[in-house]
Amino acid sequence: MPRLAIGPEFPGRLGALAQPVRRDAVVALRRFLLNVSGAPHPERVRGARDPRVATLRLAEGHRGVVVRHRDVYWLRTVLPDPEAWSYAQRHRYGVNPVIGVVEEWDAAALERVEPALRRSVRPSRLFDPICDGDLLALGLDVHALPLFRLITTEADVAALEPLLPPTQHVPLAVLARGGSLSEAWRELDAWRASDAESGPIDPDDLHTALLRSPDRAAFAADKVALDRVLEAPEWCTFPHPAQHRLARAARYERPVLVIGGAGTGKTITALHRAAHLAANGSGPVLLITFSQSLAEELSVRLDVLIEDEIVRKRVEVDNVERLALRIVAGAEGRRPALVGPGARTLAELTDEALRVLSLSTGDLLDDVEPGRKPYRHIVVDEAQDISPAQWRLLRAAVPRAHDDLFIVGDPHQRVTETRVVLGAVGIHAVQHALRLSYRLPQELLSFVVRLRGGGPAPGLVKGVTEMYGYRATHNGERPMIRAYDSPDAELAGLRRTIEAWLAEGVPAGEIAVAARDPKLVRAARQALDGLDVRASTFQHLKGLEFERVALIGVAEGTVPEPPPEEPGARARALQRERSILFVACTRARAMLYISHSGRGSPFIPL
Repeated sequence: MPRLAIGPEFPGRLGALAQPVRRDAVVALRRFLLNVSGAPHPERVRGARDPRVATLRLAEGHRGVVVRHRDVYWLRTVLPDPEAWSYAQRHRYGVNPVIGVVEEWDAAALERVEPALRRSVRPSRLFDPICDGDLLALGLDVHALPLFRLITTEADVAALEPLLPPTQHVPLAVLARGGSLSEAWRELDAWRASDAESGPIDPDDLHTALLRSPDRAAFAADKVALDRVLEAPEWCTFPHPAQHRLARAARYERPVLVIGGAGTGKTITALHRAAHLAANGSGPVLLITFSQSLAEELSVRLDVLIEDEIVRKRVEVDNVERLALRIVAGAEGRRPALVGPGARTLAELTDEALRVLSLSTGDLLDDVEPGRKPYRHIVVDEAQDISPAQWRLLRAAVPRAHDDLFIVGDPHQRVTETRVVLGAVGIHAVQHALRLSYRLPQELLSFVVRLRGGGPAPGLVKGVTEMYGYRATHNGERPMIRAYDSPDAELAGLRRTIEAWLAEGVPAGEIAVAARDPKLVRAARQALDGLDVRASTFQHLKGLEFERVALIGVAEGTVPEPPPEEPGARARALQRERSILFVACTRARAMLYISHSGRGSPFIPL
């Protein structure tokens, strides 16, 4: 029986095929997996750079490209026959000799690049001061070393990026910009999907290399697993190495805090950690976030991630205010009033919930038996907007034991006045960072960093959190900034833009329109009458993502709203407004459109 691994590009390519072709391809894959009569057989590729590459005829006129080693088949993509043959001939594959992950090279393109590098070579080349041994210790491929030795400028390294595996390009890029060997090693090590020692690395062991590369391969042992890989969203099946390493860690002795910029996968990491604890932990899991709308979104995504109903029931999803409300209601035997005579504020209910837990589980400063706490594990998303009192409640709801608190957040995305250092509320967390933005293209990331200001932001940890070091994994479109003469013209321009996006084939559910002012949101809905796209305030985009986002009314006097006069309050209000706009901008995966009538917001970078 073949051992079949699916690459992350394959499900998307399969889904783009016409329905009859897609159906035939899935049937052929099932037959191949079961090794039954009529199953496609691997066909060798003439002129292949890698003799292990073959094709499978999956449907009329379409082939899958596989890398095979003994009984292991890694399915890379599915393409029309001529394109599949070309893809199979062009690429070669290997195993990183230092961290053991699988690597894909565009060998044909590198062969074309080498003569150009030789023609441009200078007497002093970029990596001349570094010996071969040091370069090889960074996992650089011994066969590619002569090519790397031809590089003379940092621009050469940037030009090679699309042709190299990231685990080859990353250390080169660090060295090219003047970084040390130790810095290059740290960047390479970030691509390791597990902290556990995995033994010696065999460059010919494709199976083990694929197991070390969860972002590049998902094994399907049977028809059910195959259908799951083909149908599930990519974030479910192919977590990036840092996300996988943090979410699937076997055990944390102390609370964990993961800081990450927009698009780095903080929420995905939190979801995978909650799923891991539900399957492997030692008690009930609470996945908590800032607001009820975000909690509902997390619950839906967790339903997709966790197939086993029994495991799924081990995870409760809520926001902190509702948690406090439930604890007090349980103690008093009725739902507390929030309006009318005798009503209590949410802050008062949080304090009361903390008092209830103190009485029922003992002194908050003492270790207690895990069974006396309502939860054994708590995973926190959007941590930057949770108040000190709410943090004390969360600390009281889980025992001080291994794997108690797993926290993700970004102080730069704070949309409330909350500023708290976790240590001050009894949570002494070990900090980790996510610095690669997988959602935002580099052009959009650079724009929003300038919009937000790359300076530090206080909160969660002692001192401040810098934005320095965040970068994107890909390039894309620059944000579109449009100025109009009047509000009516701006709304007309919005409708033309959304109609054009829909005409391009962008699904309506992948488009969001937002404004700072609720009145402008209502005007946008009227202007978009008949177009089934989401329109909301900036704040209601928090925690969501879309292929394209249009922000309107980003004008002086509206963004920001007029701040108070007192200098301290004014500074805090302006920073909060800047953060709200920053969060709204970073909801876009591919394209951001910003418009205004009259003078534009001072926050818009020039």
